[in-house]
Amino acid sequence: MTIPTGRHTLAADTAKADGVYEWLSARLSLYLRRAPETIDPSVPLAEYGMDSVAALSLCGDLEEEFGLEVEPTLLWDFPTVTGLVRHLTAVLPDTPADPAAARDQV
Repeated sequence: MTIPTGRHTLAADTAKADGVYEWLSARLSLYLRRAPETIDPSVPLAEYGMDSVAALSLCGDLEEEFGLEVEPTLLWDFPTVTGLVRHLTAVLPDTPADPAAARDQV
């Protein structure tokens, strides 16, 4: 059995966070009707017009895409892209950074 070094674990976490960020940015751009690059990850999503209907829909998308059970208050608990990515990276199991690849392994 190989025990990951701190550097390897950091790289894996970074890759996972990058994959989550890319997926989340693409999904948010659909709900917010704006290009992903125009969404500042440190700005609360409510400031872009994220409402409760879109937030609940995003929770459903997260459950479907990543196989998580998500509380409906997730976007209020983690109101920014940065906060969401940190939370999701922490709770997701170590899987490929590409969510589609993760689904294919199931």
